[in-house]
Amino acid sequence: KREIKMRKLDSTKVRPLKSEQLLRIEDHDFALRPGFGGSPIPVGIDVQVESIDSISEVDMDFTMTLYLRHYWKDERLSFHSNKNKSMTFDGRLIKKIWVPDVFFVHSKRSFIHDTTVENVMLRVYPDGNVLFSLRITVSAMCFMDFSRFPLDTQNCSLELESYAYNEDDLMLYWKHGNKSLSTDEHISLSQFFIEEFSASSGLAFYSSTGWYNRLFINFALRRHIFFFVLQSYFPAMLMVMLSWVSFWIDRRAVPARVSLGITTVLTMSTIMTGVSASMPQVSYIKAVDVYLWISFLFVFLSVIEYAAVNYLTTIEERKQLKKRGKASGLYSIDAVQAMAFDGCFHDTDVDMDLTGFSDRCEENETRASAASISNVDTPRIKRKRSLKGNVGRIILQNNHVIDTYSRIIFPSVYIVFNFFYWGLYI
Repeated sequence: KREIKMRKLDSTKVRPLKSEQLLRIEDHDFALRPGFGGSPIPVGIDVQVESIDSISEVDMDFTMTLYLRHYWKDERLSFHSNKNKSMTFDGRLIKKIWVPDVFFVHSKRSFIHDTTVENVMLRVYPDGNVLFSLRITVSAMCFMDFSRFPLDTQNCSLELESYAYNEDDLMLYWKHGNKSLSTDEHISLSQFFIEEFSASSGLAFYSSTGWYNRLFINFALRRHIFFFVLQSYFPAMLMVMLSWVSFWIDRRAVPARVSLGITTVLTMSTIMTGVSASMPQVSYIKAVDVYLWISFLFVFLSVIEYAAVNYLTTIEERKQLKKRGKASGLYSIDAVQAMAFDGCFHDTDVDMDLTGFSDRCEENETRASAASISNVDTPRIKRKRSLKGNVGRIILQNNHVIDTYSRIIFPSVYIVFNFFYWGLYI
């Protein structure tokens, strides 16, 4: 009697649960795969993709949430059932039986959802067939090619494989062929359009352990270009066209043309820096780099164009003044130098009165003497009035021949470049 009482009080022995008794778990060694020592056990897989959470170009990876289901047969788990119904269990029974050791190749992070409880389901049928389902979020690498960015299409894949069992022990296959992969109808991404999902299979070889069955979840992502048109392409076009305004400004207006050129160059540099900041530091040229650098070259050449125009204009002005005998003496000053001082237009055909030039630059003296000469119609006032009435004609007549050609050549070449660019990449 004492021995019987001691056995009842022995807490080190835990009675098996009813489910374990029904499945005879204590009678088998589940550390071994089903059919150990025989032919490889077939394990079917099907996947339902719930969402693609993010695509990162900088890290070259993607994050996906999916339902992963395994199908296999383990006769050790067969049980008698009068109604031939299956039994469903949660994750507590998983640790006591054999399950396939499928893992995600090239994964960086992954986890099984555990709210409110661990999202694991095990269903056992009377004949020993088993369904094992998990809800998983996984982040995996995607080897992206940005040579056509942002007009690119990226092909990514999530790969599944057994870690311990090679093809001699475990045969991994898609349970229902191409129909084994299904997706949620409402999957959408902010920057990408999902073109297709497909399932495929293959073999992977490791020199130390042999050949393994590998399954692939393939999907193609085509990038939405409208965002980049608004943020990169359209501003670049506007800056290039804005730089052409310089060709219509008088060649002697040095502050106006130089300021316009420097502003457009700096703006293009800002656009290029903003695009590069959101991209990985790849060693090859991207499609957007080609467009932005060519646009930057057009803006830069517009500045160089005015440098050539200004230089040739200065030489021309000096030659004309030398011919007229006005380039000598203490107060000899050409039209370009006068422009740099007072910011006013000086035509080479209008005689320059140096005394009047100092009067115009000294605003206080001009205002003081304005009252005394208000009724006097001097030749200088006549010249000013004639200039005001014919500003457009004077600007057109005094533009350099380089400006005339630039108005045609720059837009024409840029239009041809855009035609070939969009035709090549789209």
